[in-house]
Amino acid sequence: MNPAMHRLLSFLTLGLVAAQASAADTRLFEMRVYFANEGKLDALHARFRDHTMKLFEKHGMTNLGYFVPTGANPERKLVYFLAYPDKAARDASWKGFMNDPAWKKAFADSHKDGVIVARVENAFLTATDYSALAEAKNYGVGAFELRTYTTEAGRLPNLNARFRDHTLKLFEKQGMTNVTYWNLAADQKGAKSKLVAENTLIYLLTHKSEDAAKASFGAFRADPAWIAAKEASEKKAGGSLTIKDGVKSEFLVPTDYSPVK
Repeated sequence: MNPAMHRLLSFLTLGLVAAQASAADTRLFEMRVYFANEGKLDALHARFRDHTMKLFEKHGMTNLGYFVPTGANPERKLVYFLAYPDKAARDASWKGFMNDPAWKKAFADSHKDGVIVARVENAFLTATDYSALAEAKNYGVGAFELRTYTTEAGRLPNLNARFRDHTLKLFEKQGMTNVTYWNLAADQKGAKSKLVAENTLIYLLTHKSEDAAKASFGAFRADPAWIAAKEASEKKAGGSLTIKDGVKSEFLVPTDYSPVK
């Protein structure tokens, strides 16, 4: 191959990769939170590890990340994320899953010594236009952080703009890794969540450790570029973008069966 043809093919390949990277992620995502009964968290993990995940995939669902909070986890919480082509596909997949004889058997067998799950919460999510593609991969880090922002009414577009134009770059500058950014889907029918679609941003970061996260956020908040971006965005919106105590953070660790590590 002559050098000119090689350069042309390289250029076309790079263009294709760039186009794919910038393509919008139109999938529907679901965040599901299970609270296990006393003494039943290990049984819940076993059911997901041995049965549920395979059956999810069988019925067209994409397993992304499965996490538990770091530390004691007194609520016996499991947090996980699924992806679907759209809401209709999601509903069809769950109908098939729930009616699958293999699931019915696994469910019954897991309850021989008592009910495993005390309650379930869930919310439907859509990727923001500035989010990286949500995919099952190994990040090779020490701590994931799930952050949920609740905005003042009408200010979610302002918050998204600030993240798109400033925050993501400043996070990376301070050693944090942006994983995925979601807003709530407009259609929350069938969800058990107190979150409101019009004012919620949910995202995942990774850090080398929880201590590293604290240091990174300290440097981020002191960064003149962040201070200027925050002040400008609040001036444009007419006040704080988030409600009082509207930022929640939870450190998570992947389970041994999580596709995201």
